[in-house]
Amino acid sequence: MQAVVLNEPGDAGVLKVTEVPTPKVKPGWSLIKIKGFGINRSEIFTRNGWSPTVNLPRILGIEGVGEIADTTDPKRLPKGQTVVTLMHGMGREFDGSYAEYALIPNDSIYPIKTTLSWTNLAAIPETYFTAYGSLLNLKITGSDSLLIRGATSGVGVAAAKLARVMAPRIKIYGTTRNLAKSDELANVGFDGVIEDRHNDLQTDCQFDKVLELVGELTLVDSLQYLHEGSILCLTGSVGGSWSVKNFGLIGTLPSGAYLIDFSSDSVTEDRFNDLLSIIDKNKLDVAPVRTFDLAHTGDAQAYLDSQHSFGKVVVLP
Repeated sequence: MQAVVLNEPGDAGVLKVTEVPTPKVKPGWSLIKIKGFGINRSEIFTRNGWSPTVNLPRILGIEGVGEIADTTDPKRLPKGQTVVTLMHGMGREFDGSYAEYALIPNDSIYPIKTTLSWTNLAAIPETYFTAYGSLLNLKITGSDSLLIRGATSGVGVAAAKLARVMAPRIKIYGTTRNLAKSDELANVGFDGVIEDRHNDLQTDCQFDKVLELVGELTLVDSLQYLHEGSILCLTGSVGGSWSVKNFGLIGTLPSGAYLIDFSSDSVTEDRFNDLLSIIDKNKLDVAPVRTFDLAHTGDAQAYLDSQHSFGKVVVLP
């Protein structure tokens, strides 16, 4: 099969298609014919050499959609079944979706029914499930003001679209380091845009709910925009930092406010299908902003990593 194998860290140019053996099924694992996968910043971090626990060579890719090509669970995962898969070590502990086929543990494969195209379905798994789980953790309501820090990311755009249908009267504000993207943010449902200037938000407002997607790099700054009863959900790390130096909650987290986190490793078949139901019922526009073929996976990563990126990028093998 054709696959993109990361042999050593480097820039996007190190991601090249090569021919490798197609995996064979083994007990508890089934083979997916990959029809599409999203590009994620964690994969860019790994390509840069920032994931010391990932052993190389490795086929990256923490999510994918496709059909069952060979199975060890014919009742739940029959051949030809449409499925999605994400996380649980995929593309890190074992080879992932940057390929024509992927061998995945059965309990990390989720059968679905959908009328979405492969292109649109490929934009959903990691990005929309992360946004959905974060919004559930934030317990959003129609009377809330919601701040999404890192709004132009794929998860940021997905969270705005989902929040609008999950709590229609909610007020949604997004942050960006590039105010030239303000119109794009307005077009996907943001009520207001706040400049993030050198990790300092240019506002004095406070918010009921905050979705922190930049991560530890801006967490301390984001906490100051909470009030009593506010909730901040720490979800992403697109800022590239993994810890906050000399961080203490006392004196940093406002009294009576809440700090929680979300990881898409918590995905289950039922929760993922609940998300698909919301998308289908509301005819949500989940189309990616850019698509690439397998040979241009490096270009897909380079676009996502550029200052011009906005929303979700997918590859269609």
